[in-house]
Amino acid sequence: MEVLSSRVLIHPRDPDAATAFYRDTLGLAIDKEFPGGTVFFAGGGSIEVVGRAESGPTPDVALWLQVRDLPAALAELAGRGVTPVRGAQREPWGLDEAWIADPDGTRIVLVEVPSGHPLRTDPR
Repeated sequence: MEVLSSRVLIHPRDPDAATAFYRDTLGLAIDKEFPGGTVFFAGGGSIEVVGRAESGPTPDVALWLQVRDLPAALAELAGRGVTPVRGAQREPWGLDEAWIADPDGTRIVLVEVPSGHPLRTDPR
């Protein structure tokens, strides 16, 4: 199978609140807008807020967003009213992670790959 592109679909209970969160609070750039949905750039992938859900998210699914500077990202988000669900800490696998949530409670893992970690390919 050849995959040409991919995106994560978020079906929120309140589409307007979710779209505002990903656009204004997280500051993600819009890739596409269409009736009933918005697609946001998210690094090498996309997040699509589309439709409407009756139930909330499952705790078995989380978004993983890598940031260059985790403390700076958390400070920026705090200025926009975001309180972490779990503060920044170094995980046993060597990544620095903090958790936030969107308006529906979808867990978003903010990740910084520290210098010297095997995943680190960008020397900046």
